[in-house]
Amino acid sequence: MSIPRPRKIALLVALVATLALLCCGGSVTALLVGGLTDEGNDKLTASGGCGKAGPIDPDTKLPRIRPYGAEQIRNAAVIINVGANLKMPPRAWVIAIATAMQESRLNNLGNLGTRNDHDSLGLFQQRPSTGWGTPKQVQDPVYSSTKFYQKLKTVPGWEKMPLTRAAQRVQISAYPDAYAKHEPIATQIVNSLADGAANAVGNSVSMVCASAGQIAASGWTLPVGALVGSGFRTASRPTHQGVDLIAGKQTPIAAAASGIVSKVKCDEDHDGRRTCNVDGYPGKGGCGWMVEIQHAGNVMTRYCHMIVQPFVREGQEVTAGEIIGRVGSSGNSSGPHLHYEVHLNNDRSSAGAIDPVQFMREQGTPLGGSG
Repeated sequence: MSIPRPRKIALLVALVATLALLCCGGSVTALLVGGLTDEGNDKLTASGGCGKAGPIDPDTKLPRIRPYGAEQIRNAAVIINVGANLKMPPRAWVIAIATAMQESRLNNLGNLGTRNDHDSLGLFQQRPSTGWGTPKQVQDPVYSSTKFYQKLKTVPGWEKMPLTRAAQRVQISAYPDAYAKHEPIATQIVNSLADGAANAVGNSVSMVCASAGQIAASGWTLPVGALVGSGFRTASRPTHQGVDLIAGKQTPIAAAASGIVSKVKCDEDHDGRRTCNVDGYPGKGGCGWMVEIQHAGNVMTRYCHMIVQPFVREGQEVTAGEIIGRVGSSGNSSGPHLHYEVHLNNDRSSAGAIDPVQFMREQGTPLGGSG
């Protein structure tokens, strides 16, 4: 490979104006929700310039990315470089890396005897008997990566599919839901080895940072394109477990990433009432009409104060950018806005809540132009 190693490019952080204080949240019951799993770091780091400098040459010194060793990261770099050379967009790189993580832990596996799944070999555990190539070919990382991308390209709409579904359409695995858990670290690997390419628009080879309404290669998008008003756990509101995105009534609310809808409800107020079809007021309590979605990596997002009953149901699979409801002012609210929360470990309680501004910046989709 001859693509040069990128130079480090500092992220520019824009200051966001603080708007009028809006009252949110309040009576959501604390509960642990089981779901998708992740095998690694919860903290993901975004780096570089949305892929502009290109992928790192696999034959140069590569960064260490736990929990993988040097040879595994070199294989990941090969996968990314092959994708770039084939003019596949960066979302494909994330899908390919996550798939290889599940199939081989980024090891170029040979014949393991009885431990082989039939005659599966190489990074993607491709089977010569089903037409992927000769045993020698599928153990060549460049060849096997090329075959993966070529098959992915034939899947209609793969760019908008949840990662696990796109990977399964290529692999036809006995464990079709296993790929999703690798998406967060696959995103980190692509960012580290390709100048922050997971922050770029996922379905384009132009390597332009994702903006409002666009889905980043990480698989994340903005729930609404709006400025941040009241922030996360501020001095004046230390129990505010999310951020308020200031938008007018009826503004469409998008799922921030693909996942499974785990909660749809009219959240009760302090008096136990479920009156969500009218505007709320400060001190009323409750999220009003609300939705929660479980995503890859044990991440849960919460969306509050919708104007009418949400458009989704519990157990429904949604894709990134899918409209799940509209902005309103139901529940504990003093004006129209979306109250947006991000929780780790699928922990619905305040203990699981993290700052959505920092999290979304790390996914390449900064809220309100905040990064």
